[in-house]
Amino acid sequence: MIEQKKMCINRAVLVGLNAFCLGREENATEATMEELEDLLKTAGGEAVGMVLQNKDTPDPRTFIGEGKVEEVRELVENGGADMVIFDNSLSPSQQRVLSETLKVTVLDRSALILDIFAQRARTREGRLQVELAQYQYLLPRLTGMWTHLERQEGAIGTRGPGETQLETDRRHIHRKIAKLKEELEQVRRVRGVQRERRIKNEVPVVALVGYTNAGKSTLLNRLTGADIPANDRLFDTLDTTTRTLEISDTCTVLISDTVGFIRKLPHHLVEAFKATLEELSYADLLLHVIDSSNPEWREQAEVVEKLIHELGASQTPRIDVFNKSDRYTGELLPHGADRVILSAKTGRGVDELLQAIGQRLDTGAHRVVLHLPYDQGGMLEQLYRDAKVESVEYAESIVVTAVLTPILLGRLKDYIVEGWTPPKEPWED
Repeated sequence: MIEQKKMCINRAVLVGLNAFCLGREENATEATMEELEDLLKTAGGEAVGMVLQNKDTPDPRTFIGEGKVEEVRELVENGGADMVIFDNSLSPSQQRVLSETLKVTVLDRSALILDIFAQRARTREGRLQVELAQYQYLLPRLTGMWTHLERQEGAIGTRGPGETQLETDRRHIHRKIAKLKEELEQVRRVRGVQRERRIKNEVPVVALVGYTNAGKSTLLNRLTGADIPANDRLFDTLDTTTRTLEISDTCTVLISDTVGFIRKLPHHLVEAFKATLEELSYADLLLHVIDSSNPEWREQAEVVEKLIHELGASQTPRIDVFNKSDRYTGELLPHGADRVILSAKTGRGVDELLQAIGQRLDTGAHRVVLHLPYDQGGMLEQLYRDAKVESVEYAESIVVTAVLTPILLGRLKDYIVEGWTPPKEPWED
């Protein structure tokens, strides 16, 4: 008889604090608590209780105050929870005190997001980035792991070992962080070489950005047939995917999907993923994908705007793509230039998006026919390298049909017989 193994599901009590003295990004609200519950489901857990505390200032020791901690402890016991997850960021000492008081694992939003990223990362680059962020998160929390020895500093039998082990762990983690940064720098160098090649070949780059679960992967699949897994859950795609997209006969671009953003995204996670996200600052066009069916799409769009600015891509041309229009039931969505309303799921509005991309990225390329003399056959190699060659025939001369960029049009104008006429010089009028 084969026994079926039951999957262990973590049960958690979710806690948030809304304090007058905290900034908007630091506070917990009903909306962020619902998002925290979605994050927990994405990580494979379930919520058995939720507490949202309103307080003037955070308690320096327990964050939410002794009375609320007792309430949380009762929810933990009654719900059979094995962890408590805070929507706010906790200091290492607060996390330690709460763990000791509640007798269960205590995490904050950053730790939960890191766990999801660790589950989702598939490529070597993705794993490197997540591992770096985890070590950076762990480093300031090491001290709390050794307080049982540090508190007894000077007592018989405890001199040295605690501090020695703590310093050993710190050195080990610093070495790991340095090694991971070095490996990610190598990734950056490789991306730099690829980027230079794209610039040389004048291939425009389009980057998809947006809040997590806005439908970026579904849109990429619709545009390119990429067949990326696209499920209705947060952070379903972490690893960057780049595909070729033919906008028109004379315009072909590279389009890349990027990791989704979210409120209170841990800063060290953004730093770790800069090797991937820096592509945004080098893109020729951003497609900001917005989940128009979400009542809080404006707040989500604001989060993305802020992170785009932080990554140095605020000056990059952008098209706002209001996705999931098939599920939208609200008032009229924004219209106008550089705004497209579509449904990546049904395909409605995709043609309008392609047209908008083409208008933004029209490089002035032309499909032409060239007659190359045989003694100029070496030019064919350059065409294969720097242009889009469609056909080659060998007759009295080498007849080439290709899509040429403006630079190549100028260089090869003497051999073009069809598809483009060089502009007249002023003195020729």
